[in-house]
Amino acid sequence: MGVVVSGLLLAACAGSGVQGTPGAPGLRDPYFRLLGNGGYDVTHYGIALDYDPSEEKLTGETVITAKAKKSLSSFNLDLHGLDVDSVSVQNKAARFNRAADELTIRPDDELPEGSTFVTRVRYSGEPKTITDADGSEEGWLPDGDGTLALGEPTGSKAWFPGNHHPSDKAAYDISVTVPDGLKAVSNGELTSEKPAGAGRTVFVWHSAEPMASYVATVAIGPYETKSSKTDEGLPVFTAVDPAESGASAEVLARIPEIMKWSEEYFGPYPFSSTGAIVAPAGAAGYALETQTKPVFPGAPDTETLVHELAHQWYGNSVTPKSWQDMWLNEGFATYAEWLWGEDHGGDTAQETFDALYASDADDDIWAFPPAKPTDASVISDPPVYQRGAMVLHKVREAVGDDTFFALIEDWATEYHHGNADTADFTAYAEQESGKDLDSVWGPWLYGDGKPKSP
Repeated sequence: MGVVVSGLLLAACAGSGVQGTPGAPGLRDPYFRLLGNGGYDVTHYGIALDYDPSEEKLTGETVITAKAKKSLSSFNLDLHGLDVDSVSVQNKAARFNRAADELTIRPDDELPEGSTFVTRVRYSGEPKTITDADGSEEGWLPDGDGTLALGEPTGSKAWFPGNHHPSDKAAYDISVTVPDGLKAVSNGELTSEKPAGAGRTVFVWHSAEPMASYVATVAIGPYETKSSKTDEGLPVFTAVDPAESGASAEVLARIPEIMKWSEEYFGPYPFSSTGAIVAPAGAAGYALETQTKPVFPGAPDTETLVHELAHQWYGNSVTPKSWQDMWLNEGFATYAEWLWGEDHGGDTAQETFDALYASDADDDIWAFPPAKPTDASVISDPPVYQRGAMVLHKVREAVGDDTFFALIEDWATEYHHGNADTADFTAYAEQESGKDLDSVWGPWLYGDGKPKSP
């Protein structure tokens, strides 16, 4: 009933002279219809969090700088759980109401098309863990001594309000205040670490390059941190749970080697730092390509580290336009593993392809085409990863090694810090190679079931 009353108040306000039209409450993503919001583009998030793991209560303030894509009378933000204490737009208190994960904001004045506006949201409460359609957990994942915030595909809305769709990327400044003795690690570079009073410390992180919200992260705990540089001068920052320190050391020491190898295949690294976060074992059921610092639940193996670092090019810099295009992330990162193995004494990519093709026709890998997952519950299933990599191998086979490796590097350059979908990739591959690749796209990318021949 409270939401209905708020909605009536907002409707009454709409008739009081504010011009413009409402921003859409969702971007009609094929699998998450209400994820993201229309009418504006975010350029910067300023997020300030205060968290004590012993109490599991978060206090936050998020300042969102955005540009209106049309004249707006109202607009929406995605926010899961948490209590909104106040909202202002352009330093004026704004009316707001909640309906599920939609926070609708109505400023006192119209936001003209093309104008830049600043929204400040203060909020608090116990952040929630979100269980996805496939049973995996994301959002805010407390682990006793600390917490881990992960966001693929929807979890970031559990700890800050925003436009939580991969098509809207922005720069970030994230500050996190925690009890002394704990550390708070996030994306980008650590710009300050200083006492906040009352036995607390504030850590401030800066990410200048555009980032989709699903690869934003915060890790809080008694992490052991290390700063170094590659031979080329790229900063490397690692944060490791103490229990995982010994098991992680050898693999993490290979980050400079992996980065050098990756640049040879994928082109210049697209960000200003790299690294990794090794969270407590079991903190999550998966590794994730959080921008500049992939997260691993326990010590990773080398192949997983290669996979998540490859995502910095494919997924984080070249980001999908919608969640239907997930194979553009995972197929590329999986193929990077194949290439690493090929170059480091393992199976060739062809041998890996052949072994996968030898699987039975009713194997999970053939359950659906990589470009057409059936619903949100399967976007992390084998067809997206392994069969997605098989698509790339078929392109390599069709165009030859020289053209293929130039193509995947140029793809990362062409869509650097942008968004792309499957149609963009298929058109780009044909344009760059000068070949008609329907024989690949038909059976391998869009076709149902196991292709008749390898």
